[in-house]
Amino acid sequence: MVSKNHKIFLAGHKGHLGSAIFKKLKKAGFKNILTIDKSKLNLLNQEKVFKFLKKNKPKVVIVAAARVGGIHANNTQRAKFIYENLTIQNNIIHGSYLSEIKNLIFFGSSCIYPKNISKPITEKMLLTGKLEYTNEPYAIAKIAGVKLCENYNLQYKTNYKCLMPCNSYGPNDNYDNKNSHFIAALIKKIYLAKKYKKKQIEIWGTGKPKREIIFVDDIADACIYFMNRKTKKTLINIGTGKDLSIESYAKYLIKFFNLNLKIKKNLNMPDGIKRKLLNVNLANSLGWKAKTSLKDGITITLKDLNKKNFF
Repeated sequence: MVSKNHKIFLAGHKGHLGSAIFKKLKKAGFKNILTIDKSKLNLLNQEKVFKFLKKNKPKVVIVAAARVGGIHANNTQRAKFIYENLTIQNNIIHGSYLSEIKNLIFFGSSCIYPKNISKPITEKMLLTGKLEYTNEPYAIAKIAGVKLCENYNLQYKTNYKCLMPCNSYGPNDNYDNKNSHFIAALIKKIYLAKKYKKKQIEIWGTGKPKREIIFVDDIADACIYFMNRKTKKTLINIGTGKDLSIESYAKYLIKFFNLNLKIKKNLNMPDGIKRKLLNVNLANSLGWKAKTSLKDGITITLKDLNKKNFF
């Protein structure tokens, strides 16, 4: 059991997921959260990461640091995505083992699973088929992280857990035109359409692929829950168990903004994987469920955007 006074190292504390975890840990009363800026610790530097972990010896390590992005970023920065993610996670996971840190939470993504699956994806489906080519480098890196944790648990009796969330959204998301995930891109397009009184928005591909999304605070909640939960399961899906087509999300957001916008489909852009709905029965059976409705999540996200005057 992790007490409120135990030291917790959170890697990636300024990112979309990391910042949500940091806030949740603070709210839950954890008093010894260890963070460090990129300028002071380059997670790609193995020697420095090992020294940092050995010196600080946290009770728990949370790996929320990663190079992430949407379909364009994944497909055009393929070498960066595989190299940086492999290096960051290898440094932190092996460094934790060397410093005798037994508890670790590693985050991946639903894109680690095969592309041609038409039903909710269970954890057992990992490595049962081909990956989606557009995000293959990122997926391979994250699969390696899962297997690293699994085999350290087997050989060294560590308690390393891998949480695989579906697409997230919420405060502190990445809204870059080329590098964001689809839901952030939709929110930005519709937000700006309202601001500048536009009559249409463009979506990539056919709009038919289905996606499951989860509010980022729910992933942070899962992190803290499983940090304090004993289980022999290394890999756990984190999601809502519901999905919609990308076009349906666009229509929902247009209605949410109370707008009358036309949707233009750019068929020159790829669809990506057809469906990525996760089976979350394992997480549910262990006592965790997502709590935030789509309406509440979007409301909080927009409040955050308006407060920051982001665009």
